[in-house]
Amino acid sequence: MGEKDILARVGELVAEERALRERAVGHGLQEAEEARLGDVEVRLDQCWDLLRQRRARTEFGRDPDGAVLRPGPEVEGYES
Repeated sequence: MGEKDILARVGELVAEERALRERAVGHGLQEAEEARLGDVEVRLDQCWDLLRQRRARTEFGRDPDGAVLRPGPEVEGYES
């Protein structure tokens, strides 16, 4: 997946996240929608991580296609 593809996917996920959050205002979300929101958040973090990996690999003269999509729990386990 190239950088443009990743950014396009981020855009799709952000739009879905916004829609879910707007639906939640004042009404809350159904259980399935809450689960989907959590999934969208994880997938966004994975996309951003993949993008950072690709850019770092490029910066250091390595093949950006060597970047890998890390599992959700790994990406979510990062500490600031």
